[in-house]
Amino acid sequence: MKQRMKQLILSACTFILLGHIHFASADIASDTDRLLNWAETTYPNLFPSHQATQNIEPWIYRYYPESQIYAGVNKNDNDVYVLGGNFGNTPTRIDTLVNLISQIPPGSNIAACDTSNVPTGIAYSQSGNVVTVTTNGQCIPADLNTNICQAPQQTTPSGISILSSNTATSSKIEGLKISIPGFPDPLNSLNTNAKHCTINAAAETTNLVVNSDLCFDITSTITATFGDSPIEGIEVTPPVKYFTAGTYTSQTVADCFTTDATTISDAFTGEVWVKQNGNFVKVSN
Repeated sequence: MKQRMKQLILSACTFILLGHIHFASADIASDTDRLLNWAETTYPNLFPSHQATQNIEPWIYRYYPESQIYAGVNKNDNDVYVLGGNFGNTPTRIDTLVNLISQIPPGSNIAACDTSNVPTGIAYSQSGNVVTVTTNGQCIPADLNTNICQAPQQTTPSGISILSSNTATSSKIEGLKISIPGFPDPLNSLNTNAKHCTINAAAETTNLVVNSDLCFDITSTITATFGDSPIEGIEVTPPVKYFTAGTYTSQTVADCFTTDATTISDAFTGEVWVKQNGNFVKVSN
C-alpha cells in the first residue's frame, strides 16, 4: 500500500512538472512571437517581411530570406540570438527575452495591424486572433478617418484575399445638437459600415476579430465645418466628443472582385479600387 501511494505521488508530481514545462514553453513561444512581430515593424531593414515562426529544439526562430538573418530564442537559457547576414555565422546574443519584452511599447506588437501612424492614446492588445483597441475611457484628438487596424504593407505577394466588415455596436456624439429638418444625422455618416477587401493580405489578418471602444475629441473638425458663427438649428457646446464601439471581422475569399466590397486594396502593390456603378475602378497605383 505504501509503495502504491509512493507511485501515485510520484506520478502526480511528474504530471504537475510536465504541466509547468508546457505552460512555460507556451509563454516563451508567445513572447517570441511578440518580440519578432515588434522587430519586423521596428527594424524593417533587418527583418523586411513577416515570416512564420519555426521550432527546431532548442530554438524558436524566424528566418528572413531577404537579409539572410535568423532571429529567435534558445529555450535552454531564454535568451535572444541573431545569426547570419550582417551578424555573421556565429549566434550573437542580444539580451534576455524577458528584458527585451519589457522594453516593447504597448500596442507595437500587433502583427495583424500596422499601428505606426495611429494617434497617441490608442492602446492595442491581442489574444489569439482577437485584437482589442481602446482609448481607455479617454477622448483623444484624432482624424475620424484613422484606420485603427491598417493592413500591414507586404513585401511579397501572399495570395490571400480577405473581406472585412465593421459593425458599430454603439455610438454617440456629445457637444453637438442638430435640429434642422432634413439635415442628415451626423452619426449616420460616421457609422457607414462599408465592406473592404484586401488582396495579398498578411496571414495574421485571416479570421481576425478587432473589438474597439474609442472616444475622439472632434471639436476642431466640427469648428472647421460649422465655423464660429452661430447657425440656427445647430448648437455646438465644446468639447465635442464622438464615442464609438464596434467589432471588425474578416474572412478569406477566393476573389475580391466578386465580393460585395465597396473598396479593394492590394497590400503588396498598393493599388486601390473603388466600386462605381457596380464595377471596380482603379483609383491608385
